[in-house]
Formats: sequence, C-alpha cells, structure tokens
Amino acid sequence: MTYGHNKLKDSIDISKIFKDEYSNLVAVLCHYYHIRDIQSAEDIVSDAFVIAMKTWSIKGIPDSPKAWLRKTAKNIIIDKHRRNKTFEEKVVPEINLHGDRITEIEITEKIIEDSQLRMIFHVCDPRLKNDAQLCLSLRILCGFSIPEISIALLSNKESINKKLYRAKKTLKTGEEFIKTLSQEDYLSRLDNVLRVIYLIFNEGYYSSVNEKNIRHEICWEAMHLCMVLINQDYIPKAKMHALMALMCFHASRLKARISENKINELYQYQNRDEWNIELIKKGEAFLNLSAQGQEISKYHLEAAIAYWHTTEDQSKWEKILQLYNKLLTIEYSPIIAMNRTYVLAQANSVNEAIKEAQKLPLKGNHYYYCLLAELYMLKGDTIKQKTYLNKALEKATKLNEKILIQEKLKKAI
Repeated sequence: MTYGHNKLKDSIDISKIFKDEYSNLVAVLCHYYHIRDIQSAEDIVSDAFVIAMKTWSIKGIPDSPKAWLRKTAKNIIIDKHRRNKTFEEKVVPEINLHGDRITEIEITEKIIEDSQLRMIFHVCDPRLKNDAQLCLSLRILCGFSIPEISIALLSNKESINKKLYRAKKTLKTGEEFIKTLSQEDYLSRLDNVLRVIYLIFNEGYYSSVNEKNIRHEICWEAMHLCMVLINQDYIPKAKMHALMALMCFHASRLKARISENKINELYQYQNRDEWNIELIKKGEAFLNLSAQGQEISKYHLEAAIAYWHTTEDQSKWEKILQLYNKLLTIEYSPIIAMNRTYVLAQANSVNEAIKEAQKLPLKGNHYYYCLLAELYMLKGDTIKQKTYLNKALEKATKLNEKILIQEKLKKAI
C-alpha cells in the first residue's frame, strides 16, 4: 500500500472518507461475513477507523484510502478470530465459519452494492416501527452520528440510543442476517424502503443537523440507493421511478439554492441559469417511466409538482395547485398544506392564501412565519411582513437561517 501526503489532510476530508465507507463496510460485514449482530459489525468498522487515524497521522493518507479501510476491517476479523479469546467466545458464533478459517473475499463495488441492497431491506423489517427503521437507516446506511440523528428526528440522544439498541436486538434474533430475502419480503418492505430513501434525501436537501443547509453527499446517497433498487428486475418500478424523478428535479436546483453570500435562496429568487438541465431531463425521463404503472402514489404527485416548478409555463400554478389538492387527500400534513398556500397565492389570490395559512397548526415553526411574511409582502403590507419576520427570527435555531431572516428584514421597506 502506497501513501500520499506526509501529513494528515484536514479533518473534513477524513470525515468524508469515513462517512462514505462506514455504511459500505457495515453492510458487507453483515452480509458477506455473515455477522448477524449489527453492533459487532459497527465495532469492527470503528476499530478500522481508529487504526486508520493512528497510521495516517504518521504515514499520511494512502493513495487508495477506501481500499485501505476495507483491507483493515477484513484483517481485524481475521486477527480477532485467531488471537482474541473474547472474540472466540462471543463473536465467532455470529460468523459463518468454514472449519477454522474465515472466508476471505475481495470487497468490490458489486459486493458493496449487493450488501447495501440487502441491508436497506433488512433494516426496513416490518417488525420494527417506522422511526426505528429510519434511525437504523440514518446510522447504518448514511453514517449519521447519534447527535445528528437526534437532531434530525427532533429527539434526544438517550431516546435514539434506546431505539437503536432495541432495533438491533430485534434484528439479531433468529437467522435474520444470514437468510436470503424472498421476493415476497422485498415486495412487502418496498414501501418502507422508499419512505426511508425519501426521508434521507430530504435530510440532505435541507439539513436539520448542520449549519450548512444543503448536504449534497446525503442527496447523492439517497439517489444512489434508489438506482440500486431500480436496477433490480424483481422489484416493481413505478414508485421507484417516481421517487427518482422527484429527487432529480430537486437536485437540479441544488446549486441555485445557495446565494452568493452562502445563504439559502428561496425558489422564487433563484437564478434559473444555475439549474442543472441534464438532471431536469433525467427527471422527465423517470417521470414518464413512472406513468407506466396503474398506481398514483405521493411520489408521482410530488414529482409532478417538482416538474412544474422547473418550467416557465404561465399556467403552471393552477396545475401545481390541483396536484397539491390531490396530494393532501392521499397524505395530509401541515407542512404540505403550508407549501400549498404559496401556490394558492400565485394561482388564486393572496388574501385566500393568507386565510388558509392562518388555519395551520404551525405556530412553533419559523418556516410558517416566513411564509406569512412572504404572503404579506406579496400583498404589499410591509408592517405585517416585518411582524412575521421577527416572529420567524425568534423561532429560528440555526445561524444561517437567522442571517437570512435578518437580510429580509433589512430589505423590507
């Protein structure tokens, strides 16, 4: 193994390498080394990261850091099997051994993809509650830390740790991680899997855990997981195509969502020249493919809404409003209703939108007050615009959001 720089690169680069490889290694250890206990796999990966930090701080980062980590994780299993009595007594029963040897494999991209596919369907086990599935997915598939998960799910670290512990304990029972999932298993868990991918993308699209609102790597990871699903012949495609279309349309505007001063830019103020036309075209292609099925899911409707947002069609607001109306009948939420009110102002009237917005139970949400401020700005009522911007400023918790609101207050004249 050759090494590059003599000194360790900055912590951001190292952190990204570790986060990228974390889910890959945990998935491979569970499915190709047949470790049933997710926690045991996580411990081995953590040990590999510790060894990497010590070695790389002296020798520098190797030319292929991911390959280095994969080889180190594999060596840890072998070394512990051979030399560690505790490992012999507690971990070996969790591993599928051939005689007195551990099966050695070359960890390829294909093996990683297969492992990720099986892992996401395993963590979406119907025995687990929805929030437990999401906790495990953020931890195992995205490498989120416990504090990050707690903030993303509006919970606390103790609660998240308990959920992860119980979920891992449930999955550890029986032969869960060494059995081959049947087609029936894949079909019955598909909706849960799509929901998790959708939520992962949303966390990247507007991060609740990071001052940097947009986390591109999380968006791309969600899109990658969706493509892994799409490439499987035995899984129905309509909803997957719709979800992929939705993510493509949203991802096409990622660059435009950041202003020159690094503040989040709202849709109506974005520079259209910075939209990614290639991703928009891919979104259109996936949206057309999604129409081949009979079912119209929330992903179809949200993808169609996102599509119309990429157009300059003068009649788009009425079309978007109709889509929102249908979406609310399928899956009502105050946030969806809040987003609809801006569309209502564009399609019908600002007064009607304000009346609908004031009915929403979102008094603790700073986005809600930002919306009301925007609606009163459209109406030309500067006094109420400032009033709601100040309320939004009180409720906002992230520094970059406070700066954005303060900038709006300065411009409100």
